[in-house]
Amino acid sequence: MNSTERPRLAVRSPGDLVAAVPYLLGFHPADSVVVVAVRGRRVVFAARGDLPEPGADPRPAARHLAEVVARQGTDAATVIGYGPAARVTAAVDAVGEALDRIGLLVLDALRVTDGRWWSYLCAEPACCPPEGTPYDPAASEVSAAAVFAGQVALPDRAALAGQVSPLGGPVRVAMRRATARAHRRLAGLAGEASSVRSAGAAAVRTAFRRHRRGERLGDDEVAWLTVLLTHLPVRDHAWSRTDGRDADISLWTDVLRRAEPELIAAPGSLLAFAAWRAGHGAVAAVALERVLAAHPGYSLAVLLDDALRRGLSPAELDGWPATAGPVLRRRKRRPRP
Repeated sequence: MNSTERPRLAVRSPGDLVAAVPYLLGFHPADSVVVVAVRGRRVVFAARGDLPEPGADPRPAARHLAEVVARQGTDAATVIGYGPAARVTAAVDAVGEALDRIGLLVLDALRVTDGRWWSYLCAEPACCPPEGTPYDPAASEVSAAAVFAGQVALPDRAALAGQVSPLGGPVRVAMRRATARAHRRLAGLAGEASSVRSAGAAAVRTAFRRHRRGERLGDDEVAWLTVLLTHLPVRDHAWSRTDGRDADISLWTDVLRRAEPELIAAPGSLLAFAAWRAGHGAVAAVALERVLAAHPGYSLAVLLDDALRRGLSPAELDGWPATAGPVLRRRKRRPRP
């Protein structure tokens, strides 16, 4: 499941909401159920889950999705299913019932397929014809406003995952050589903890300063940083200085994509934290998926994955990482819903 908070868009109709969802999530959903939650008249939260497999009970995933939305302190929500009716209807019904049980008003329940939307709650042919209502995202004022505001809707979730995938070709060859040099450089510190911490603080400071000026790190700088980040005091130092600004997301995305496979855990987790802090829950999710696929026991990734799946708001992150230390060392990964 992915959840995210995004900048405000003016939504006045079901068609506007359908056009807005890809910008709320960061990609065009498919085979998905999405809950868009509001507080007052403002869209404040969007959460997405995969449609259940054919024949599977949709209620457990629906309950989890409703619990995530409930933690946001919202008043009401709209449920949208993406896909054929045979798969969407049961999932949308289950989510709607789960929202009802926790006391959230369901404003509408929609299905979106092949450029048309249908409402499960409206039976008026004048506004909800049985053949569905066509919509054109490219012609929508909501889409135009989102693009003007710098928001992006990628073609699908795979395209989003591609933004954190490893770079190949000459970049990979160069980084392999640079990382070997970085390991030799680290060995030259003779394993002294104070020397490693000092080198790590200097490397982190340089990385943030360079990226916040719009500059890109060289291969040796990235390799040196990734090697140093394997030491928890250095990783935690970088964590304490990471927030949700665009430059921090850019930095850790670049480092993650260029890092050697055995060194992706720290930069991937730091990217997830920065993205989550900025309200880009889907980016945080794909970064954590990559980290946990390669390093399933990495404690910071496990902690962030658990918090993201429980739908904690980025507003609850104030004081991290200092307040997360004790939890980080004793928390076990929750099973995936």
